[in-house]
Amino acid sequence: MAIKVKMKPLWAMVAVMLAGCTAPAQQPELNKLHNQVGKLNSEMRQLTTQAASLEQQNMLNSGSENGAWLLPATNTAVPLKSQLGEVRLSLSHVESEANGTRAVLHIRSAAENTLPAFSFQVEWGEMDATTGKPLQAASQSQAISIADSLLPRSEITVPLRLSNISPEQLGYLRVHDIVAKNAPPASAP
Repeated sequence: MAIKVKMKPLWAMVAVMLAGCTAPAQQPELNKLHNQVGKLNSEMRQLTTQAASLEQQNMLNSGSENGAWLLPATNTAVPLKSQLGEVRLSLSHVESEANGTRAVLHIRSAAENTLPAFSFQVEWGEMDATTGKPLQAASQSQAISIADSLLPRSEITVPLRLSNISPEQLGYLRVHDIVAKNAPPASAP
């Protein structure tokens, strides 16, 4: 008597077993690929936000003669002509604190000249979500004074305490009225 073996169910069983063996090996690769795509999407959103903020910052600064606008999302330096010569301003370390935001303002001489003692005004506030323009009616400001240094310096960092506004609400920081403390008086024509 001959024994008949049904091959179809045997092949089906082998295919199921092989599929079960290869699926777990592919799963970590698939998860890795999903993570990479997620990271790329996040980076793309961040770059898109940064590009839009940079365009907005450039627009604000193109019409400004007595100050420089810094938008936290841009992460770029802004040039400003002042009594100190041309300086480059940038903002970093924008973080939350108890009653608002803290940040670091960097002021660097564009020509690497020594910075003397000086004072300036800082204004900060929110941006209008509809128009993308600063809401200056609710802005706050502060006068800051930088003392002379014993050592020559071409860059200074100024820690800022921006009260009553969270980092998420902080739409802009404007630096203006930079005045050297020991500047000679302007001569009459």
